[in-house]
Amino acid sequence: MPGAEIYGGHMISRSLLVAIVLAPLLGAIIAGLFGRRVGRAGAHTVTILGVGASCVMSAWVLWQLVGQGAAPFNENIYTWFQVGGLEANVGFMVDKLTAMMMVVVTFVSLLVHIYTIGYMHEDPGYQRFFSYISLFTFSMLMLVMSNNFLQLFFGWEAVGLVSYLLIGFWFKKPTAVFANLKAFLVNRVGDFGFLLGIAGVVLMFGSLDYGVVFANAPTIANMNMSIIDGYEWSVPTVICILLFIGAMGKSAQVPLHVWLPDSMEGPTPISALIHAATMVTAGIFMVARMSPLFELSQTALNFVLFIGATTAFWTGLIGIVQNDIKRVVAYSTLSQLGYMTVALGVSAYSAAVYHLMTHAFFKALLFLGAGSVIIAMHHEQDMRKMGGLKKYMPITYWTMLLGTLALVATPFFSGFYSKDTIIEAAHLASERAGWIGTYGYWAVLLGAFVTSFYSFRLLYLTFHGKERFRQTADSHARDAHGPHGQETHHEPLDDDGHGHHGHAHQHEPHESPWVVTVPLILLAIPSVLIGYFTAGPMLFGTDWTGHHEQLPFFLGAIDLAAANDVMATLKAEVWHGPAQFALHGLQSPAFWLAFGGFVLATVMYWWKPALAARARHMFAWPVRVLENKYGFDTLWITGFAGGSVQMGKVSRAIDTHVIDGAAVNGSASLVGLVARLARRLQSGFLYHYAFAMILGLIVLLALLIRTLN
Repeated sequence: MPGAEIYGGHMISRSLLVAIVLAPLLGAIIAGLFGRRVGRAGAHTVTILGVGASCVMSAWVLWQLVGQGAAPFNENIYTWFQVGGLEANVGFMVDKLTAMMMVVVTFVSLLVHIYTIGYMHEDPGYQRFFSYISLFTFSMLMLVMSNNFLQLFFGWEAVGLVSYLLIGFWFKKPTAVFANLKAFLVNRVGDFGFLLGIAGVVLMFGSLDYGVVFANAPTIANMNMSIIDGYEWSVPTVICILLFIGAMGKSAQVPLHVWLPDSMEGPTPISALIHAATMVTAGIFMVARMSPLFELSQTALNFVLFIGATTAFWTGLIGIVQNDIKRVVAYSTLSQLGYMTVALGVSAYSAAVYHLMTHAFFKALLFLGAGSVIIAMHHEQDMRKMGGLKKYMPITYWTMLLGTLALVATPFFSGFYSKDTIIEAAHLASERAGWIGTYGYWAVLLGAFVTSFYSFRLLYLTFHGKERFRQTADSHARDAHGPHGQETHHEPLDDDGHGHHGHAHQHEPHESPWVVTVPLILLAIPSVLIGYFTAGPMLFGTDWTGHHEQLPFFLGAIDLAAANDVMATLKAEVWHGPAQFALHGLQSPAFWLAFGGFVLATVMYWWKPALAARARHMFAWPVRVLENKYGFDTLWITGFAGGSVQMGKVSRAIDTHVIDGAAVNGSASLVGLVARLARRLQSGFLYHYAFAMILGLIVLLALLIRTLN
């Protein structure tokens, strides 16, 4: 490969990359098509082996790039079609950005596969579920490894399709069916913009290949196009905003965020897979990959910054009033995706993808931990019916505590290095971006308080305080018997709509089995440690100690305009190694705001729980606004979807009454009427015809006389 000597002569094997992609696909095919033959054990074995092999090979590729100086891989594997000068290929672009994503996706997916053995062990769709999650992993790998826009779009749509199948996995559950349709349709809105953006790329560059487009990106920097007569638009701005609309759908940015909380209707392993390392981060990865285009338009970057800031703060507030344990974590995901988008908007692309990586570990940990709680609570998800679980579930509690400390950006934890860097970058860029920059900075800064408050609220309601599940069990027991002690059959339902016998007399909660707790422990380790050892190389271009310079980690993968390089400024001002950076963070306003959120949650939900009810009553109107999610669900369901239904009814009425009734049936009726009248003139009597001839002659003579006069 040209230039390989610069990288020490090491080259990544093409067959290795093909194997990484195909291993999960093979497992999905075997589990999906031959599930009955291989059985439950065969289904989870073959999919875990496929994803596990893919994870090991992905780690080897990353090591080749980082540790052995291998050259980035960019080759076409197969030509799909060629029309004129436009060629579509299946190919891979694997640099450090891609390799990092490959490792994160496969590692989290592997742990989710293992966790699923325990979580779904009684589900009748066991084999089908493993097939879906393995297929999801294949789709995500195709997306991140692509070297052209068409393959990117294939992976983009494939993860959307499989997420539709997974969110609605319990297809007999009406809320799950509604949620997967909602996710599918909202993503179609974003994908339409994405497709238009790709069309703009083809129009301007005549190619779908990343290499060709990025190399020629400067040629469109000053080009304009007329979409509406009389109005000129910057070509880079139009293309980038259209591409970002696609990211707004996949990465759940306001106002296309409404599908993500409802996707909690799917099984918990899917919540972790979709919201941690895969689908929702696809948009963040895509914008980082398209940095050569986005750097050409400050307007597009400001748009990205505004949308990200709005998502980071305002959706986080909704998490404060949620009582479903999974939905709290879901709104946390929305908020953190907003942080990543803010980083993209201030050109801190490395900070965005770094937060993507750290967030994948601790968010997967929190989702899987929530699932462990749900298992122990016999599929109860309302935190108001929990409490006091710490002594029953110590592993789940301590791992979730570590994940929470990472989420709220506690110094020395992995989330601190990524999240604090984004806040600092937003602060530095606030002057360049005007009022939007100022808005972005305050949104991510105040978001630190909000994140801390709802995160510790979750911990206190779930693991501390009174054991409210005993009261729930007693009420179930009372409801389960009639007035004379006879047993009734008002049995609660679990997530898949099936009853669980014995809930009225449920046993005490207990720790989950090892297939659930081991993934929690394995995710807790990077949630605590990975930031300390990787912030220097991946963010600031130093070794992990911060004392020795080295090439930027994403060199060649992310392109930056020199004027937008906030990370270089941060490196000069605040980076003196991971320990000093963490100590500096103890003095930052973000830390003290997060500490304030912790204190307020401690007072309201642990020390004096009565304050929570009083505060809810005092702030009834803001709470109602947050519970209604600012009316976005109403806007989408009643407004856009309902409006479309009404338009359909109007169209049907026009079709029925105007087109069918008046035009088609009306013209036929008119012909029939004329025929009936004409038929009466054909009486068959000679004197009728003679009389008609005389009348006609009189009329003709009258016209002739009038003309002559």
